[in-house]
This record gives sequence, C-alpha cells and structure tokens, in this order.
Amino acid sequence: MKELGGRVAIVTGAGRNIGRAIALELAAAGARVVANARSSKSEIDAVAAETGGIAVLADVTDEAAVARMVEQALSRFGRLDILVNNAAIRAVESLERIDFARWREVTGVILDGAWICARACLPHLSSEGAIVNIGGMSAHTGAAGRPHVVAAKAGLVGLTRALAHDLAPRGVTVNCVVPGLIETKRTSASAYAGRESLLGRRGTPEEVAAAVRFLAGPGARYITGQALHVNGGGFLA
Repeated sequence: MKELGGRVAIVTGAGRNIGRAIALELAAAGARVVANARSSKSEIDAVAAETGGIAVLADVTDEAAVARMVEQALSRFGRLDILVNNAAIRAVESLERIDFARWREVTGVILDGAWICARACLPHLSSEGAIVNIGGMSAHTGAAGRPHVVAAKAGLVGLTRALAHDLAPRGVTVNCVVPGLIETKRTSASAYAGRESLLGRRGTPEEVAAAVRFLAGPGARYITGQALHVNGGGFLA
C-alpha cells in the first residue's frame, strides 16, 4: 500500500502551479484529495479528475465557506488527515500602490486563511494528522515590492510553530515548506527576477510537492514546528 493510502487531504489553492503539483503528489501517494480554489472552477475540476478526488470552490477567508468545504470532505470520504495551506496572493507591487484594503486582502488569504482552515479542520484531523503550510523564501530574505506578502508569509512560520505546540498532544504535526526559486506560471512579476540558486536552476513545483508528501507521511511523524526550505541553495537557513 502507498504510504498515504486511506488518508484524506485538503489542498487549498490547488488549481495550478505548486498547489496542483501537491494535489497530484498526495494522490500518487494514495491519498484522496479535496482540491480547493476560490474561483478557478475549471482548473480544480481538472485536478479532481486527475486525482480521483473532488473539487470545492471556497474562499479561505470566509469561515462559513471553509466549514462547508470541510463538511464536503467528510461527507464524501468520511475522515480528514491532511491540510495543506497553499492558497496565496503572490503580488509584487510598489509600496505606494498598496492601500490598507489591498494589505488586508493579501494577508487575509495567506495568513488568516491558513488559520481559518486549520481551525475548521482541527476537530476532524486524525491522531496521525498533518498540517503543512506553504511559506515563501521572501519571508526569510525580505524582498522589494511585497511587504504584504513578506509579512504574511513570515506570520505563517510563526503560526506553524505555535500550532505545533498546541497540536502535539493530539499527535498532529505542523510544518512549513518554504519554496525558493520555482518555475511557475505567474500573473505578476517575480520578486527574484534574474536570480538563480546555488544549483544553477530554478526548482519545479513537483520538487516542492515531494517535500509536502514527505511531511504528510509516516516517515515524518517526529518532525513538527519546522520550516523546510526547498530552494536549491537560494537561501541557506
């Protein structure tokens, strides 16, 4: 049996790029996957078709919508074991153009959304459950043009450590995978345009997904509260 056989995972922001790769990787490990997105229904429908799971539209900043998503997962699969908080707005924009509404929009999806999803899933996670948050290298290095993203991703590392303390007595691990320079399709400019890693290339979404698969699996039950950097040496933690 594959190592995640019989497990059920929710992956937020699963329509494309790293989120899609994570959903496919967890399915390849045997998990049944709930693919989530806020609005890109055609994309998560395609992911659900590839994984054999289900697609659920839900805004991760909407507590009622997240609660319904968890209910759909339980109704369809009868259990919940893994939560991957990947949903994010990866914006790069000048400081002058970021008003408070935009600040709240970006930090809301990345940080508030992770908290809302974790809180909704918590009562249902199995005793060998795992939460994996998807961070960002800029939270550790800083980056121009993205104070909202950097602040939210840094907060995600703090949330990871705090939840690791709170959930350890339940047997639930909480970790953060921190992608570095990854080759993805972007709707905005990269914060690291022109930079390369020590390995001389950019990573792939599949390489990030492999780290998530490991942290969600039985081989990582003694790992919690950690930030695992997948960056080819772009940042040495």
